[in-house]
Amino acid sequence: MALLAETSDLDNVLKRLRQRHDGVRTGLKSLNGWEMESAADTYGRIHTHPVPGTPLGGVQVRTGEVKTLLTYVIRRVHSEVIELRAGDVTGWCPPDAVDDLLPESNLASGTAIRIRLSNQLFAPQVVAARAIVRDLDRVVGWGGDDACADQSLFFIDVEPGAVSLSLVAQRVRLSDLP
Repeated sequence: MALLAETSDLDNVLKRLRQRHDGVRTGLKSLNGWEMESAADTYGRIHTHPVPGTPLGGVQVRTGEVKTLLTYVIRRVHSEVIELRAGDVTGWCPPDAVDDLLPESNLASGTAIRIRLSNQLFAPQVVAARAIVRDLDRVVGWGGDDACADQSLFFIDVEPGAVSLSLVAQRVRLSDLP
């Protein structure tokens, strides 16, 4: 009888957690196919994560492999492209703050970051940014190469569940990349 009560309690807890998670889901997809969320640091999949080796207090991005890759990008940008300061990087933003038809929509799904929005990169910095994307097998895209160039934007450039996302994130975790 006690086991039955514990199972029922667990079921109730799981039901409440699903309801809370559903409360931040929007049903809208960002340009890369990931679901946008209406809030971060709540019951969804987007939370503030530290970025070791930088002066940043953290960045709001989707947990898991996305976090692994985007925090890696931030560390590489900090060491190879431009020295970052606190406040230079933003992640998640509300869906109504982005254009659904542009790569910036990926911010609302927690699968993109913006680095120094108003900064224009010099040629050697552009080469370094492209090298980061190339080293990640283009699983991460860079807005500087888009038709409407946005040099501040880096984003996951594959759909949820892509095998390439898992493989590249595993390489980063095993430190097979610079």
